[in-house]
Amino acid sequence: MKVFALAAALAVVAGVASADPVEGVWQTKKDDNGNFGFVEIKPCGPAFCGTLIRAFDGAGQEIESPNVGKRIVWDMVAYPDGLYDDGKIWSPDRDKTYNGDMTLAGDSLSVRGCVLGICRDGGTWKRVK
Repeated sequence: MKVFALAAALAVVAGVASADPVEGVWQTKKDDNGNFGFVEIKPCGPAFCGTLIRAFDGAGQEIESPNVGKRIVWDMVAYPDGLYDDGKIWSPDRDKTYNGDMTLAGDSLSVRGCVLGICRDGGTWKRVK
């Protein structure tokens, strides 16, 4: 009986210690103005959220932005096969919020947002760390 209790306890600890593959810092694609950012994705309750932590101009120089510190992605629920759905994505360059989904494949994260059935490809974000 002690062996089963120990195995169950270790399984719980291992589950808590392992991070979801989407967690980390992601570089967005360039926006309509040529700017891009680093978004940190981490758990928020039962889902995942992403906050803009750094902003860059088209030449790759870090810039000040009023959007740093703002939530870009929220309420993304993890599903099998690298799908994250049922969340929202805010596009700073258009100041619009979309119903969003993301698909993870290795160190690439495909992002998409839709409003009233019209979808905007958010491009593929690359993992920074």
